[in-house]
Amino acid sequence: MAGPVNPETAKSARRRIDSIDLLRGIVMVVMMLDHTRDFLHSGALLFDPLDLSKTTVWVFLTRWITHYCAPVFVFLAGTGAYLQFARGKSKRELSRFLITRGLWLIILEVTVVRFLVTFSIDPKLLFFLQVIWVIGVSMIVLAGLIHLPLKIVATFGIAMIALHNLLDRYPAQPWNGPGTPVPSWGAKLWMLLHQQAFFPAGPTFPSPIVAVLYPLIPWIGVIAAGYALGALYQMNQERRRRLLLYLGGGSVMLFCLVRAWDVYGEPQHWHRQKNFVFTILSFVNTTKYPPSLDFLLMTLGPAMLALVLFELGRGDGSWIRNFFVTFGRVPLFFYLLQWLTSHIIAIILHAAFGKPVRWLFQTPVDWFSNPPTGNGFNLIVVYLCWIAGVLLLYPLCKWFAGVKARRRDWWLSYL
Repeated sequence: MAGPVNPETAKSARRRIDSIDLLRGIVMVVMMLDHTRDFLHSGALLFDPLDLSKTTVWVFLTRWITHYCAPVFVFLAGTGAYLQFARGKSKRELSRFLITRGLWLIILEVTVVRFLVTFSIDPKLLFFLQVIWVIGVSMIVLAGLIHLPLKIVATFGIAMIALHNLLDRYPAQPWNGPGTPVPSWGAKLWMLLHQQAFFPAGPTFPSPIVAVLYPLIPWIGVIAAGYALGALYQMNQERRRRLLLYLGGGSVMLFCLVRAWDVYGEPQHWHRQKNFVFTILSFVNTTKYPPSLDFLLMTLGPAMLALVLFELGRGDGSWIRNFFVTFGRVPLFFYLLQWLTSHIIAIILHAAFGKPVRWLFQTPVDWFSNPPTGNGFNLIVVYLCWIAGVLLLYPLCKWFAGVKARRRDWWLSYL
């Protein structure tokens, strides 16, 4: 799959690839919009923004566009791992790095990230498992997969993405709150693997709650597919662009066909709605938790096309391009700071306008069991606060990107 390596691409493999950093930076910035909406939109805790019976077009699109963040983030984590191998790390060294970084990400998720999301250490919420834990576990699995032939890794990743919806027909009985049966240990394991859920950590309730927002399957397949894609960056430019165009365009066309067929690949069927626009929204309203085949085709296909587009324009040096590339070079640093920033902005704004603040120091267990009333602002305020937050973080991210570029301290690779 990798093909011959010419001197120009071998040399570039030792540098950061701007088109990848640009794509990663864009999705990171868009991700902050979603988290700002969580803390600031008046309807965030009252209804699902993708519920077509309650949402508006703009609220739907504000949430929907952020669907591109997690799959691209995980996919490019795999590509980045391959590029480390291409830059000279042995597979043994890469495995060791993936295991230690994966463990570090899991620890960050259940400690630092949990606190930044909730500003609470309430023990009733034990674990809050989001995208960082998924990347951590996926990296640990990838540490073993990289010792297989690249075609096997690619086949494994694509097969998991394509076939995992077969598991939808075997759901575990969810926990429906106090007074209902607590899932068995086997059911809890299944939820960690393939079913979004909240459940008590112990055999009975009350006991601390585990919130599984991101089940592991098929994210492990996404990172494996991203790793295999990294081999394209050892090819000459023309061949790489052509393959990215075929893969991205083929994924988009396959999404349209599979979604229109509406028999497999997405548990949520689309329907004709009150008007044409809402019918389109129904068509693109695919499942993220866990990500369906349609969801991943819909997001990763355009991502690969974007890599082609961004590579074509890599020499323009525009300030907009450099702005997003900066965030893409320090993704974990930005990820942690954007939670802190959006959360603090929400507290300041709620306090300034006399709106309830206490819920911003509680866990999601409290948010969903007793949603606050009178909180939040309209969508315009959400967008203004998002832009302000991104601009506040830019100087910090630019500074840290410079530190990473100048120094080779081992710990910098973990941030």
